[in-house]
Amino acid sequence: MDVMQAIQARHSVRCYTERAIEKEVRTALEAEIAACNAESGLHMQLVTDEPEAFTGLLAHYGKFSGVRNYIVLAGPKGAGLEEKVGYYGERVALRAQMLGLNTCWVALTFRRGKTRCVLEQGEKLVCVLAVGYGCTQGVPHKSKPMEKLCRVTGPMPVWFRNGMEAALLAPTAVNQQKFCITLADGAVRAAATGGFYDKVDLGIVKYHFEQGAGGAYVFHKKD
Repeated sequence: MDVMQAIQARHSVRCYTERAIEKEVRTALEAEIAACNAESGLHMQLVTDEPEAFTGLLAHYGKFSGVRNYIVLAGPKGAGLEEKVGYYGERVALRAQMLGLNTCWVALTFRRGKTRCVLEQGEKLVCVLAVGYGCTQGVPHKSKPMEKLCRVTGPMPVWFRNGMEAALLAPTAVNQQKFCITLADGAVRAAATGGFYDKVDLGIVKYHFEQGAGGAYVFHKKD
């Protein structure tokens, strides 16, 4: 499975089996997390066999069950933290999908005080990714028409359309899809248009767009 196949296949999953994550899969996932941390400066962490963060009323409200593994999405406090968490967190989520795992973005319906993680001074826990072997593979979310989420000056290039098709599949908080991607004079811009956790969502959308565009446009240029 490549990343575009993972984008097509990945859906939010809230119910998980008791199957433990195998050592080889865990090692590969931790390697991706380490690579993202090194590149981004984030402090993402994989936590396994820890059920306390997803117990109680919050988890019940969020319709979660069987969650014993999650990825802590955290990093140094700053203006760009949430977007960076979305961008690199989705990269990790798609790698998990490629490894045969399922995931779900969780911002509110988990117990932050019970989350097992190590935060350095000046760091913030933004949200988590539930991860494991799902009871199902989830279902696709409904999407707004592409023309409502982008603006293009002139004919739409194939690479931009491909990027938008991938962006439409990006998970967003309560499926709001509060974003707009524009193309004018060869420049691509992506902006959040309000909503809950909009900066995290924007990072996720940007990562999807880049993958769909196939290298034709990169929001986060690497040094």
